Amino acid sequence: MNIGSIPQIDLLKTIQNEGVVFQVAGFTIKLQSPFPEVSKNIHKLYSDYPLAEQGSFIDFHMKVAPPKGLRRWYRPQVEFHLDGFRPFKPLPQDQAYAMFEWSLNWCIANHMHNYFIVHAAVVEKEGKCIIFPAPPGSGKSTLCASLVMSGWRLLSDELALVDRNAENVFPIPRPINLKNASIDIIRARYPGAIFGPIIKDTAKGTVSHLKPPATSVRLASQLSRPAWVIFPKYQAGSITKLEKKSKAQTFMGVAQNAFNYTVLGSEGFDTLGRLIDGCDCYDFCYSDIDEAIETFQSLLDSK
Repeated sequence: MNIGSIPQIDLLKTIQNEGVVFQVAGFTIKLQSPFPEVSKNIHKLYSDYPLAEQGSFIDFHMKVAPPKGLRRWYRPQVEFHLDGFRPFKPLPQDQAYAMFEWSLNWCIANHMHNYFIVHAAVVEKEGKCIIFPAPPGSGKSTLCASLVMSGWRLLSDELALVDRNAENVFPIPRPINLKNASIDIIRARYPGAIFGPIIKDTAKGTVSHLKPPATSVRLASQLSRPAWVIFPKYQAGSITKLEKKSKAQTFMGVAQNAFNYTVLGSEGFDTLGRLIDGCDCYDFCYSDIDEAIETFQSLLDSK
């Protein structure tokens, strides 16, 4: 059974009470929240994700709930709990759903050190994947969403999980976090796309989450081999330009975007070295999405 098979009113009651237990790729999550907005958007954006079997080991016990005391009533806020631990300061209550998404990123990035973890989008086609490491504001998520809506498989919008041999990337397809102007760009290009709520005045600006294709969710158990590491950069009015990047520069750029490079020590160094050795490396500057899509299709065709 998938989350979408549960009537929305029943899912609301489940999440508000004992919590819903479901699979996101290889992770099992238990989520509790009294906020109808959280339940509504889990039902909407995670409808294709399977429910966990009874008695499954739970990786992350997550709770998104109001803090105790007067804050429950005065300028209502929301807190995230992981097994009772609260790693973040409260946010305004209207950011409850976004807090779930951001908190799940944090859970994976801080607890899955059996992988080399990079802040990056990852897409795949014909068994080969592109890793897009990039800081905020690079246009990474806009590019990722455009490729995914054009037929590439989504492995991740936020986290590349690379195995220690650097031979495969572990997929964790989840809603794509779009910000500010990117929301309207993707809405206009893909009228059938399904979005979560538009949440304003967050630390990231205005955000909304794009539902991943059902195919990407269904194929979440299929690993993909990294073929390219490409650093994207959106620049208004620029020509589309794909330029070779040296292995040394790529190594340093990925290390700067890795969550656990120093945590893994020498093994992190070796894993990153193997990853870079096995990939073609580029810088990519763009302003035209159609040209960007054509560029990556040509890159795939030439491989």
